[in-house]
Amino acid sequence: MNDTPSSRKPDIPHETIDLQITDVLAGVAYPANKDAIVDAARVAGASNEVLSMLDGLPEQDYADIDAVTRWVAGNYGPGLGV
Repeated sequence: MNDTPSSRKPDIPHETIDLQITDVLAGVAYPANKDAIVDAARVAGASNEVLSMLDGLPEQDYADIDAVTRWVAGNYGPGLGV
């Protein structure tokens, strides 16, 4: 097995909140609604804290990763997910 840094999947549950959010959102196909984003986070193995944050997203379509990170940062503090 090729175990170079670029071939390894992120160890999402052991990353900081910022990195978890970034890794999860980078794997989402946009535009995406709240359910698709939360489902992607579950599949990726995000922590319960990240799942709770994303579950708080308003029910709407998000055009891109920036739309989601703006909402997360605005509701959970600057630096989170940006």
